[in-house]
Amino acid sequence: MKLWRLTALRLRLVARNRAALFFTFIFPLVFLLVYGGLLAGSDPQATSYLMGPVVTLTVMGSGFWGLGIQLVMSRERGILRRFRLAPIGAGHMLGSSILANYLFQIPVILIEFAGAHWLFKMPWPANPLAIAFWSTLGLIAFSALGLIIASVANTMQETQVINNLFWFALLFLSGATIPLPMLPPWVQRFALFLPATYLVTALQGVMLRGVSTRHLLPEVAALLVAFAVGFGISWRLFRWEPEEKVSGGAKLWALACVLPFLLLGVWQNFFGTRLVEAQSFFQLLRPR
Repeated sequence: MKLWRLTALRLRLVARNRAALFFTFIFPLVFLLVYGGLLAGSDPQATSYLMGPVVTLTVMGSGFWGLGIQLVMSRERGILRRFRLAPIGAGHMLGSSILANYLFQIPVILIEFAGAHWLFKMPWPANPLAIAFWSTLGLIAFSALGLIIASVANTMQETQVINNLFWFALLFLSGATIPLPMLPPWVQRFALFLPATYLVTALQGVMLRGVSTRHLLPEVAALLVAFAVGFGISWRLFRWEPEEKVSGGAKLWALACVLPFLLLGVWQNFFGTRLVEAQSFFQLLRPR
């Protein structure tokens, strides 16, 4: 009951925040128009291919620039301090944040698919449940990563610096902006260590070839572990007061969320086939 009440409260708080509303609703739709209208040239097949990056950028933006920034802002403005006297724990605060973010973002993703269908004649996904599954998995995993950044950063300025470092690395090196097969070979190898890469390729596989989730179990495991570890670390480092600071040693806990993708990246570089599959998805695009 506490979780749902806090979630409803956080939904109202986000609805009053213009910056949060922009990054929640307007920002993702800009990606759709740019990718579908300009990069895909309104070609239905190319739009299907690019929906993977569009959804991934939506998920990433909600975690880093939506959820993470909101938590730091609430702490700096003393909003979290008001909850400290109530019988509410850090777990309820973090869980309600993730749930509220999910309830906001799922309609946005639905609007993106509807817009791609109506504006660019993209066919509806053959397996919508798989799209829902990967969208959900991506939202909770990147929400946890955003919460880790918010937990280790001591100020809003520090949060923005860390967010920018992660955002631009994932933006340009994971296939979310430039298709993975078009990147230099060493960048493709490095991309196998990034969580966004697996969300992009999973969504492309579902959209273009109806790839089953069973074929992507290592990616599922890595994202689930990242969520669990990220949530646990955020819980451990949670602070109610802006005066509380996180020590350098405590920040090392955040590195634990990198471990599942480090292991997955090593496996894919030596034994995996994700780069080959990414190339095959790219070759499905009709020449224009």
